[in-house]
Amino acid sequence: MFRFLTGSLLLLAAPAIRAEEVTGLARAIDGDSLQVGDREIRLFGIDAPEYRQTCRDGIANWSCGKDAAVALRTLVDGRGVSCEAHARDVYGRTVATCRQGGLDVALEMVARGLAVVLEDAPTAYLDRQAASKAARAGIWGSQFEMPNAYRAAHPRSDDAGPVRPATAARPAPFTRSQPKTGPQGAMWQSCAQARAAGAAPVHRGEPGYNPRLDGDGDGIACEPYRQRR
Repeated sequence: MFRFLTGSLLLLAAPAIRAEEVTGLARAIDGDSLQVGDREIRLFGIDAPEYRQTCRDGIANWSCGKDAAVALRTLVDGRGVSCEAHARDVYGRTVATCRQGGLDVALEMVARGLAVVLEDAPTAYLDRQAASKAARAGIWGSQFEMPNAYRAAHPRSDDAGPVRPATAARPAPFTRSQPKTGPQGAMWQSCAQARAAGAAPVHRGEPGYNPRLDGDGDGIACEPYRQRR
């Protein structure tokens, strides 16, 4: 059975960065990130299977993570891309929409069934994903674990692909001088509820933390950029 867990980008608390365009020759790192010059780019709006992740097709496993990386390579390697930056994630990567020759690279990965769409993605991405599901394209024709769930079970240091350059480590565990308050003996049921109480973002171990609201599994629920409701 599919494990449908909500995915999202691993973004810092700052909601966005100043509008910026990054251009140059590209090289794929994995199924949803690439290198453009000295900049590592994380494709906005999608999440691809991790490099070492496998999917199950009938009775056999197939290397869906490697296939996603290969697909992105065929789209961008050695070619000029233009990327519109949106934000930075916790690894310091630029989160951007990238186009190669007018083609939206992330949208093409969704069309091939080699990436899932995140909550903050454009409507066009969701429409394309629905078509991919109907056609059982790529991962949709198999049993698979959502990438964020796979990452939670396999720390990044254990799953980095062979072409991923060294990047910033995860930030140190969050500490707070004044403890937060949460709903009495319960978890927050929505980010809107947590924000209304002034408790968002909610970190793992804090009162009211709800893993359902932590779509990327980084221990921080209701991150400001995700705008989850």
